[in-house]
Amino acid sequence: MALTPKILVFAGSLRTGAYSIHTADAAMKELALQGADVTRISLGDYPLPLVDQDLEKEKGVPENAVKLARQIASHDGFLIASPEYNASIPPLLKNAIDWVSRVRRDQGRPFKPFDGRIAALCSSSDGSFAGMRGLYHLRAVLMACQVEVITPQCSVARASEAFDEDGQFREERLRHQMETVCRTLIERAAMLSTRVEP
Repeated sequence: MALTPKILVFAGSLRTGAYSIHTADAAMKELALQGADVTRISLGDYPLPLVDQDLEKEKGVPENAVKLARQIASHDGFLIASPEYNASIPPLLKNAIDWVSRVRRDQGRPFKPFDGRIAALCSSSDGSFAGMRGLYHLRAVLMACQVEVITPQCSVARASEAFDEDGQFREERLRHQMETVCRTLIERAAMLSTRVEP
């Protein structure tokens, strides 16, 4: 029986009405439609202090970083829908990735939550660049964490006009992009699954 890939989906923003949240919702629906087992989370459920090695030395890696790391490791892949801050990665998202990369042990056992994971990237912006500039940096950071990042991505320009009342993309081009991203993520995640069941 073919493996049903488990995919984690989250946005790189917590702002009410954030375009990245709408994009994450659209991705979640498409992944489910294509047969993935989808988990949707918010980084707001894993509040973390700024990465601080003195704090880590004194108190260890925060428990919320370990919880997020377990979520990532228990899925075959993940999809991030990110906004762009000053042509780069939003601080909320970068801080979460950095803390998870500091998780080396769990319950006394060696633990590398990013190893073997497959990621897909989406972006959104109300401008014409569609948040794409931030994805170059996000891709590089995840690759440094030993994540395999698939090539297709979906970037939503003029995002305030991109979604209809049901949260679907108005443009066929964007629908096709998201279909391709989700299909590629599912296929690659199924092929390389190394997920760690909790």
